[in-house]
Amino acid sequence: MQYFQAVQQGKLRASKSQMKMFDVAGFAMLTLTTKKIDGKFHPVGEEEFTAVINSPDGHVAVIVDKDGFTKAQSKAVEKEEALSIYKKLRDTGIEEYPEKEIQIWSESRPTIQNQKTE
Repeated sequence: MQYFQAVQQGKLRASKSQMKMFDVAGFAMLTLTTKKIDGKFHPVGEEEFTAVINSPDGHVAVIVDKDGFTKAQSKAVEKEEALSIYKKLRDTGIEEYPEKEIQIWSESRPTIQNQKTE
C-alpha cells in the first residue's frame, strides 16, 4: 500500500475512534493514522481497544488498534478523570487493551489503568 493510501484509510479509521472519544470525554485528539511495520506504512487498524497512559502533562485515556497504535486520545487530565473516561469507553463496548505498552507518536508508553493506587 502506498503511503498516501495508508494515510487516507487510517484517517477514516482514526476519525471514528476520535468521535467515540469525543462522545464520552467532550474532547478528543486524533493521534496516529499510519503505522510502520517492517519498513512499510499501513493504516491504523479498525479494531478499538482502550487504555490509560501517563503523559508529560498528566494522564490520558487512549483508543488504540490491535497493535497498540494510538488512534485517539483525551486531553491530559488527573488520573481519576482519565480512569473515568476509560470506564465510559469500556461501557460503550470497547475492550481493554491487553498488552502492557502502547505506541503514541514515536514513543512507547506503559498502560496504567490497572496500577494499584498508593
